[in-house]
Amino acid sequence: MPKRPTTNSTNDSVRTADKSLESWIWDAACSIRGARDAPKYKDYILPLIFAKRLCDVYDDEIDRLARDVGSREKALAIVKRDHGLVRFYLPLEPADPQQPVWSVIRTLSDGIGEQVTSHMRAIARESPRLLGIVDRVDFNAVTHGQREIDDDRLSRLIEAISTKRLGLNDVEADIIGKSYEYLIRKFAEGGGQSAGEFYTPAEVGTIMSRVLQPEPGMEIYDPCCGSGGLLIKCEIAMEANTRAAAKRAAAPLKLYGQEYTADTWAMAIMNMIIHDMEGQIEIGDTFKNPKFRDQRGKLRTFDRVVANPMWNQKEYTEADYDADELGRFPSGAGFPGQSSADWGWVQHIHASLNETGRAAIVLDTGAASRGSGNAGTSKEKSVRQWFVDSDFIESVLYLPENLFYNTTAPGIVLFLNKAKTKNRKGKVLLVNASQIFDKGDPKNYIPGAGIDRITQTLIGWLEVEKFSRTVDIAELRKNDYNISPSRYIYTSDAETYRSIAEIVEELDAIEAVARETDKALKKILERIGV
Repeated sequence: MPKRPTTNSTNDSVRTADKSLESWIWDAACSIRGARDAPKYKDYILPLIFAKRLCDVYDDEIDRLARDVGSREKALAIVKRDHGLVRFYLPLEPADPQQPVWSVIRTLSDGIGEQVTSHMRAIARESPRLLGIVDRVDFNAVTHGQREIDDDRLSRLIEAISTKRLGLNDVEADIIGKSYEYLIRKFAEGGGQSAGEFYTPAEVGTIMSRVLQPEPGMEIYDPCCGSGGLLIKCEIAMEANTRAAAKRAAAPLKLYGQEYTADTWAMAIMNMIIHDMEGQIEIGDTFKNPKFRDQRGKLRTFDRVVANPMWNQKEYTEADYDADELGRFPSGAGFPGQSSADWGWVQHIHASLNETGRAAIVLDTGAASRGSGNAGTSKEKSVRQWFVDSDFIESVLYLPENLFYNTTAPGIVLFLNKAKTKNRKGKVLLVNASQIFDKGDPKNYIPGAGIDRITQTLIGWLEVEKFSRTVDIAELRKNDYNISPSRYIYTSDAETYRSIAEIVEELDAIEAVARETDKALKKILERIGV
């Protein structure tokens, strides 16, 4: 797929096309059993829409070649001999060469599930980049003796997808990409607790990518990339900055991601390709086995890191931290304890930044304050203290409630900078954006004007009453390393400046620490025979 043309996102016709494609893509999803059940079928819907895009772009490439060689029949024969003439060779051969290659799928009338699966596997065999991506779904799968998606429903879905062409001349990659992400978001709305594992609200990703200000050719990394949305947002932000500065076409970003869940890993690669972007997405547990390493086996470093790790993970133990041989958890900081890996992820991300690197990380609000003001010591607070005292924290953004799909808690965005400018050293900018949202169904969202306000404040380090404030590290120490903006900036709703969800999560963390302490004390008493 060639480089997508420059578009003006404010253009009315683009917005109309955007809306039209989103409506079509959701209608196609609902064609199976309605909106309520559509999320159950995302593993079937996403690959089919992806395949439709591949087919229509392939037809465009065949038509272009046909103009040079005289006919589509000749063009198809030439491409069959030389797959390098197209980006992805598709071994779908319609009986009539004048018919689109998608017609091979559309005209299936019996054994549809089995035949679609066979065609997808054939496509993957011819294009190694698509192995494990387009072919990972069995459209003929049976559970407890019953088809997961029967041929009638599959036929309706294929017909719904067939109603709109997705070729190069029909829809630009950024529009179909946004519509594809719209579909992922709609699935997230019905995805319950699992949704947050693969989708970060678009406006949060936009803020993160704009504030990081990625530049052409930079290497960008997401250690828990989900469906790839944060990486894509960085490329879009870079291109927008380039256009705004009236610069020449620049080198794209180099995008790198790792994802633990196989289905989500495949979704990320499809999302990249459908946005007409290229990136290296690896599969595996980043915490235990980060895949991106240099030639010496050391942890690879990047210009920018974006991430929304799963909040408050409890599966990583002290043994996991001790087993690390990559220097991610410095002895001066320690490890944050088993009750929450939030600051463990921050440590991994910090170690993945080069000398001038910057990062934006979405965390649970409790990560900013847990352990502060309590008697005794807190492992999590000790790690936070190390980051504050080392002056790696540039700013902290407190988000509105009910943005994320797996929680109503507000969340924060932590911005790191390994090379803070002289006028920002020894200080942290705190932004309380808890009131910057519009009500949505089922989730709240940050409107465009709110995104602009938050972004401009963070980039310019602006101080605005009841919204943002620059705080000296000395004041953070005085407050026992509580870095939550809600602690320092009171909105007009002063009496409710801390959410109930935040307070409950902090109490849960305190109880978890108490349980760990009790367990350790019990072992000591058993050893001394008490």
